[in-house]
Amino acid sequence: MITIISSTNRPGSSTLKVARYYQKTLTEKGAETQLLSLEQLPPNVLATDLYGKRSAEFQVIQDIVDATDKFIFIIPEYNGSFPGALKVFVDACTFPYSFYDKKAALVGISSGKYGNIRGIDHFTGVCHYVHLNIMPLKLHIANIKTEINEEGDLFKEDTVKFTNEQIDKFVRF
Repeated sequence: MITIISSTNRPGSSTLKVARYYQKTLTEKGAETQLLSLEQLPPNVLATDLYGKRSAEFQVIQDIVDATDKFIFIIPEYNGSFPGALKVFVDACTFPYSFYDKKAALVGISSGKYGNIRGIDHFTGVCHYVHLNIMPLKLHIANIKTEINEEGDLFKEDTVKFTNEQIDKFVRF
């Protein structure tokens, strides 16, 4: 199972639109997928699900993580890095079993011109620590608001080409 993670808890985000695009494209290619938006994090996750505690609300998310073989993280740029909600998510998951020896692809997005290069590098370090194997082809989609059409699809020729290449490689990864 491939789980696509919309790595922000911000409602109505471009991140979620890109995650849905990846899910749609993977489904068209015959892959079994599910989407996990960090909007689904319990609002009190800091109090209920860190340091060995587990709420019933987060257990649903933990079950999704446990059943996942491969992850695609769609990661927006927040203050030159990745969202704190993503770090809280990783920290709340059972260590070391949640991500150990599983596989992941990383996609950075930003409203600026660099596509979250630094954030993807920072998150790669976290992934290495939890033994999550990262596919070498990482994408950085800049100026994200100009990349998504009204239907929520990526439409620029180069972006579609590179996302398809990443998706095809990830299915084989």
